[in-house]
Amino acid sequence: MQANDAAVILIRLAVGLAVFFPEGLQKLLFPELLGAGRFAAIGIPWPGFFGPFVGVVETLCGLLIVLGLATRWAAVPLIVVMIVALLSTKVPIWLGHDWWIFHAPKMSRYGFWSAQHEARADVTMLLSLLFLSIVGGGRWSLDALLRHRRPL
Repeated sequence: MQANDAAVILIRLAVGLAVFFPEGLQKLLFPELLGAGRFAAIGIPWPGFFGPFVGVVETLCGLLIVLGLATRWAAVPLIVVMIVALLSTKVPIWLGHDWWIFHAPKMSRYGFWSAQHEARADVTMLLSLLFLSIVGGGRWSLDALLRHRRPL
């Protein structure tokens, strides 16, 4: 195994196993706290639909990324989720007030540095997803296994 192969596996595990798979499940298991209820508090339209929808997307795409199956495709909806998360939860913190349809949470401080602090995990996930959308699942993935088993 080359260092690049190990790095791709670690990024896949960080994105899929540590973040999206469990977060998606929690949106489904605890909807009032992390799914539809949270979406309603943030200002996401149709929270009763989007809470479970995002939970399913995060769970399935997170699992696909862990397995390295359709990695590039699985990264795309999660990139959209992260962009919406940044716009809906971090921009109001940066501005210090509600923005568009999104509500600023009650915090002790607002502004650029507060938003940056709150956005660090979201930005890390977004950049990791962009990485996976570029390089794919790597040599040690189901994508690679299926590619090698395909007759020419």
